[in-house]
Amino acid sequence: MLTWKDVIHFATKGNPTPNRVVMKTDDEWQAQLTEEQYRITRKAGTEHAFSSEMCSIFEPGEYACVCCGTRLFDASQKYESGSGWPSFTQPVKENVIAYHKDTSYGMVRVETTCNTCEAHLGHVFPDGPEPSGLRYCMNAIALKKVKEEATHE
Repeated sequence: MLTWKDVIHFATKGNPTPNRVVMKTDDEWQAQLTEEQYRITRKAGTEHAFSSEMCSIFEPGEYACVCCGTRLFDASQKYESGSGWPSFTQPVKENVIAYHKDTSYGMVRVETTCNTCEAHLGHVFPDGPEPSGLRYCMNAIALKKVKEEATHE
């Protein structure tokens, strides 16, 4: 389980190695994404708080990066933070998220990006529920819900 100490370590010492890397030109991203998806994920924008129904969706399944499809979060780690953005306590794997010190707007935060394609996702904060204490505060438009797949034994 990742903790704030791990997040700070990654943000200052380097991120874990992703399973794969997806690189596209700016023109390719613009052709693939909607204008709003492009603004948020490729230009580090932020959607308005409470602008997405995703905040109140808690069905089983996973959330993937809208740009490259990398699975980032499981719905079992999602909770209602009251922040106006979908919030999670943990990523599905340690190496799917990259962490970067963000000093914009006169404050110090930790930006989260997709470790596969560098899409801006949101920020992580140390004010989430125990046991991790983390709150991954994500832009809903940067995520796509992936239905839970039935398991066959």
